[in-house]
Amino acid sequence: MDAVLLAAFAEQALRPGSRVLDLCSGNGIIPILMDARWQDRHREEQDAPDPVFSGIEINSICADMAARSAAGNEQTGRVHFIEGDLCRIRELVKPASFDLVTVNPPYMIGGHGLTGENEALTAARHEVLCSLEDVCAAAAYALRPQGRLCMVHRPFRLADIFRNLNTYGLEPKRMRLVHPMEGREPNMVLIEAVRGGRPRLAVEKPLVIYERPGVYTEEVRSLYG
Repeated sequence: MDAVLLAAFAEQALRPGSRVLDLCSGNGIIPILMDARWQDRHREEQDAPDPVFSGIEINSICADMAARSAAGNEQTGRVHFIEGDLCRIRELVKPASFDLVTVNPPYMIGGHGLTGENEALTAARHEVLCSLEDVCAAAAYALRPQGRLCMVHRPFRLADIFRNLNTYGLEPKRMRLVHPMEGREPNMVLIEAVRGGRPRLAVEKPLVIYERPGVYTEEVRSLYG
């Protein structure tokens, strides 16, 4: 769900010929989804160059799975993955070389959440291999001036998110809270920030996932096509 929502949210910042970098890429679902949606919606626009997607993933098994998924979906040439540590991003990509960065980072810090799981899941959910600050620093390094960062996170981390974005010159411009059901408190937040942007934050209407238990709202159904 997180990946589907982020892919749709970030799509609003996607332009022909964009260079897109996905941090904490895992099995590559976000760039794979975004490329597939772009191809589906712009297949007739042959004069417009396709965006090119890259993903950085530290886990070798996940990075290999992502590459094989892109190849299996005939996305080779448009989607590729780099096995590496985003904390060493200067060794992986050139500075200011991307128009858009997406990230579904680890949400939990310290003792938050469950940790009795395998190593890959622990790293995906908890800040053991990278912190929120590391993510913001990597995004700021990779983005060109006025480039955009799109992130999905948890509302209880909003103070940390805004503080770290500000530290690295990433100005929050758009935010949308995600609620599991009408009347329930939000459990996700989608944020777009601009490198070197001017202060002004637009808060979009809430996104509600379920209209009743087990039944997606019409908006969420449309995101799944």
